[in-house]
Amino acid sequence: EVQLHACGGGLVQAGGSLRLSCAASGFTFADYNIGWFRQAPGMQREGVSCISTETGRTRYADSVKGRFTIGRDSAKDTFYLQMNNLEPGDTAVYYCAAHWITPYLTLEERPYDSWGQGTQLTVSS
Repeated sequence: EVQLHACGGGLVQAGGSLRLSCAASGFTFADYNIGWFRQAPGMQREGVSCISTETGRTRYADSVKGRFTIGRDSAKDTFYLQMNNLEPGDTAVYYCAAHWITPYLTLEERPYDSWGQGTQLTVSS
């Protein structure tokens, strides 16, 4: 069974940094895509960043480009979202998700069919 577990959220001050982690297990396909999404209070869920294990390509939402970095940790099927220069607008519940329609690298929510629990990030101003 495919399982995703997101962790690493917390409370940080504006300008600070935090690293989220997504541990994936039970994957049967060699290649897949990992996406990070977030949902702020009263807002629609939006794609933040994603990565393809097949190509190594990544995508970032304009709002986080240059501040956030997605990548793979040394552990198998473990991914991170490094968040730097955090802003109060980054406050949201962050979700880790996966899909297997490679090489379709997208921040659209539709193809992602496996989701982890959310982890809360709060950025104080």
